[in-house]
Amino acid sequence: MKKSPRQWRGLFFVSIPFAVVLLPLKMILNAKHLEQWVSSIFQHKGFSETDANTAANVLITADLRGIDSHGVARLSGYLRLIDKGRINPKPNIKIIRETPSTGTIDADAAVGLVSAEYAMKLAIEKANNCGSGWIAIKNSNHFGIAAKHSMMALEHNMIGFSVTNASPLVTPALGAERMLGTNPICVAIPAGQEPAFVLDMATSAASNGKLEIAERTNKSIPEGLLIQKDGTTSTNPAELKNGGMVLTLGSDMDHGSYKGYGLSAVVDILSGVLSGANFGPWVPPFVSFLDPLPNLPGLGIGHFVGAWRIDGFREIDEFKSTMDLWIQRFRQTQPLNAEHPVKIPGDYEREETERRKINGIPLVEKVVEDLVNISKECNIPLPNSL
Repeated sequence: MKKSPRQWRGLFFVSIPFAVVLLPLKMILNAKHLEQWVSSIFQHKGFSETDANTAANVLITADLRGIDSHGVARLSGYLRLIDKGRINPKPNIKIIRETPSTGTIDADAAVGLVSAEYAMKLAIEKANNCGSGWIAIKNSNHFGIAAKHSMMALEHNMIGFSVTNASPLVTPALGAERMLGTNPICVAIPAGQEPAFVLDMATSAASNGKLEIAERTNKSIPEGLLIQKDGTTSTNPAELKNGGMVLTLGSDMDHGSYKGYGLSAVVDILSGVLSGANFGPWVPPFVSFLDPLPNLPGLGIGHFVGAWRIDGFREIDEFKSTMDLWIQRFRQTQPLNAEHPVKIPGDYEREETERRKINGIPLVEKVVEDLVNISKECNIPLPNSL
């Protein structure tokens, strides 16, 4: 007999590239109620109502899309950085360099959840005027899921692009030193009758979030994702805490790790070198208990976002119709297993969003403990579980 969503409340499925795991479920919360609560927490920490709403929306969007590592699970980390003075709750974000189609902003140590949205709005405005808009951001912090920022362009009949560098956990091809972040790339492309194409991927062999999920459930990971500090391979996701390193996409030279290294390097250069932010091993750590290195070459974490108008290349309706055909044909690809049809980038996240809007956002025990502690500290009660 098929179980209803309420009957499944004791368990929570998480799909990751190397396994499907069952996490012990502690609580399910309505997305809107949880978003309001997160916004109130950010306001309690000094954010304006507008910035708090923006930041909360990015986190809840991640949870709705099933990217649980970048949703409210990150909230306590942001709050610790605020308390330590590394995130500015009242930033004066300003444009410091500009042409009609490009610009650089100084985020004034804002949380990236806010600064990246500010930058993307500016990119869209420039694209409306010039056909495309490109904004580099320095002096920022972690910006959540890249998809949230890229997808802002979709409703304007534009293609959206966003990348960010991140804390160094990844070693380059043939390396044995942490030099790069997981450095995600996201491209969002609108369609007509079909849902948008949304590619949101890390340039490392595994994202840090997926490793965190595996660690939480005491699951081993396949070889080829991590190496220990002595260079030997590891299947223990907790190895990062012992000085281990994530490998770039491709895992090793025989399987194309130089390609992942190249993609990650491009993200780092666009986000850090081009903007004036830090790059490579100098990118500040996300965790508050580790201080940034001394004598940094730039300011904060860097991002790079862009948007370009479809009608600068082709009539919008024609493009969307052809994009629909592209999507439909790729979904019709002969599958290896009929039970697992071929998807397009963004399908899994969109389907998960539809489920979670109806059934609520599932939270595992460790995340609930964090939220309860935040609730007590700020004296703002958590919403009731569904």
